[in-house]
Amino acid sequence: MISEDCKVCPKFEQTFSILGKKWNGLIIESLLNDSPQRFKTLSKAVEKCSDRMLAERLKELEGKHIVKRRAFENSNLIEYSLTKKGEELKPIMDEVHNWSNKWCHK
Repeated sequence: MISEDCKVCPKFEQTFSILGKKWNGLIIESLLNDSPQRFKTLSKAVEKCSDRMLAERLKELEGKHIVKRRAFENSNLIEYSLTKKGEELKPIMDEVHNWSNKWCHK
C-alpha cells in the first residue's frame, strides 16, 4: 500500500497519461521533425499504427491542444501540426532520445 506521502503529482500523472499512451510519442516526434503533415504522411511515419487508431490519437492530441488540425476550404486537404504547447515538448523528446541512445540496445 502506498502512503499519502508517496503519491505522484497529479500533473506528472496527467502528462504521462498523454505521452505514455501508445503512438502519441511517435506522432509528436514525427510532427516535431516535419510539420505540417497530411494524414497519409503521418500514417507512413507511424507505420504500425492503424489508420483508425491514428485518427483517434490525433483527435485526442487535438483535444489536449497539442496538435492542431487545419482543413482547407474547397479541398479535401487536411494538415496536422503541433501547437505551441506541442512544440514545447521538443526538449523532452530530445532527452528521451538521449536516454534511449544510452540505455536501449538493439
